[in-house]
Amino acid sequence: MSDGTATTTTDLDVRLEKHRVELTGYCYRMLGSSFEAEDAVQDTMVRAWRSYDKFEGRSSLRSWLYRIATNVCLDMLTAGNKRARPMDLTESTPLAQAALSPRPDNTWLEPMPDSRVLPTTEDPAEAAVAKESVRLAFMAALQQLPPKQRAVLILREVLAWKANEVAELLGTTVASVNSALQRARATLAEQQQQPGAEAAVSDPLDDEQQKLLDRYVAAFEGYDMTALTALLHEDAIMTMPPFDLWLTGHDDIAGFMTTLGSACEGSRLVPVQVNGLPGFAQYKPDPEAGGYTPWAVQVLEISDGRLTGFHFFLDTKRWFPLFGLPLHLEAETDQVEEGV
Repeated sequence: MSDGTATTTTDLDVRLEKHRVELTGYCYRMLGSSFEAEDAVQDTMVRAWRSYDKFEGRSSLRSWLYRIATNVCLDMLTAGNKRARPMDLTESTPLAQAALSPRPDNTWLEPMPDSRVLPTTEDPAEAAVAKESVRLAFMAALQQLPPKQRAVLILREVLAWKANEVAELLGTTVASVNSALQRARATLAEQQQQPGAEAAVSDPLDDEQQKLLDRYVAAFEGYDMTALTALLHEDAIMTMPPFDLWLTGHDDIAGFMTTLGSACEGSRLVPVQVNGLPGFAQYKPDPEAGGYTPWAVQVLEISDGRLTGFHFFLDTKRWFPLFGLPLHLEAETDQVEEGV
């Protein structure tokens, strides 16, 4: 062992656990999946625990864990699946042609609670970079990169590793790392031109953004489409994974919500912090059991004082437990504490 002394199982577990959140953030950026990221980190921990007696301390424990996590993620990415948002796969659908066609779970970029991927930091600039690096648009752009370019860009641009540190981790040269980073940056620049790439949300929310969210909650819970339309950018985007349908423009969005989406009327919204953005857990009325039943995790994107995107992740049996949210709200309960 690196310190030449026996390390108890408990001591090692504690040392490994200190890195869980940041490793989950890294694996999430690499894989685009909340659950695959947590699986990858668990695999990383198991591998580290089993091979710790071979760890010679030539690098820090943190660097060693990142090396293991990178190998785990690269192995998982050999299948070539690129997780995406609906607008990465199809054209926008006019409301008149809207149809709800689901695709398999492994198609989609998945949401993630901030608390599971963003380590606590006292540095506001560092916190802002971390939040921006898990926003849906950035995550979707990352998925367009080849796996090793993805690792290089995350390690260099998000985690601020030096080129020689990344080269050592990947077993390659500094020149190769720099070349991969340059190609990755060029691809990301192209992706910034895609629909839904903007999300100018301050951290923490400024007064105007908070007021916008308050008006959104009032409009959505009151199902006031006139008020909701006034909050939406004229080119706002609405998505609903696992359905590949996506709508653009406040008229089509409001029209959808009063037709195919009319069952959402009377919903209640509970705030959540998701993907570095404001969001809500949406509960809609439960006509059978009374109260409210989970319907979606909403992720909101804001730019220039308007909502530019809102994304409804509908697989509530997976998402609500991940966020620590209850699977039922009583009728008299308008709010619950955010679970995570």
